[in-house]
Amino acid sequence: MTPFTTLTGIAAPMPLVNIDTDMIIPKQFLKTIERSGLGKNLFDEMRYTLDGAEIPDFVLNQSAYRKSQIIIAGDNFGCGSSREHAPWALLDFGIRCVISTSFADIFFNNCFKNGILPVVLPQEAVDHLMDDARKGENARVTVDLESQNVTASDGRSFRFDVDAFKKHCLLNGLDDIGLTMEKASAIDAYEAKTAASRPWA
Repeated sequence: MTPFTTLTGIAAPMPLVNIDTDMIIPKQFLKTIERSGLGKNLFDEMRYTLDGAEIPDFVLNQSAYRKSQIIIAGDNFGCGSSREHAPWALLDFGIRCVISTSFADIFFNNCFKNGILPVVLPQEAVDHLMDDARKGENARVTVDLESQNVTASDGRSFRFDVDAFKKHCLLNGLDDIGLTMEKASAIDAYEAKTAASRPWA
């Protein structure tokens, strides 16, 4: 998993509330267990017409936001089903951070496990960042996980809280497999001891 330290990038304003996981990645794209290739179908029903043409009004189809790495979203982002494909699709598109006033619990935790930082901020802060993001590609936002600050293009900064363990994992690029591999030597020692004491097992 790619570590998350400091990110400076284009922020896409998505003021909709209750953006659920089926909106993020519709159910017909859940057949794969691969984490790559889902970005092209991110927000599929909002991005494309039924015949596959881009919908010009959708934010990620606009030239200023095609390379967005941050989403400024309305309340309750990631609600709905628990599909892990939702953070996979965001990450494959290039999104590394979502900022909102609240997130659905399962989606929130899945983000950390997949290298995405979900940032919870008060409504006033989200409103400011939303207005800032509407300025386009020159209004870049900086998210510093180490100092736990989000800084708008006008220099205004907002501090956010993050669980210390989740922060450690993101800073060091550790998913569940990575955390297990940190204990590889202890696991090997245990297996060797068990094999010696119970050779019949």
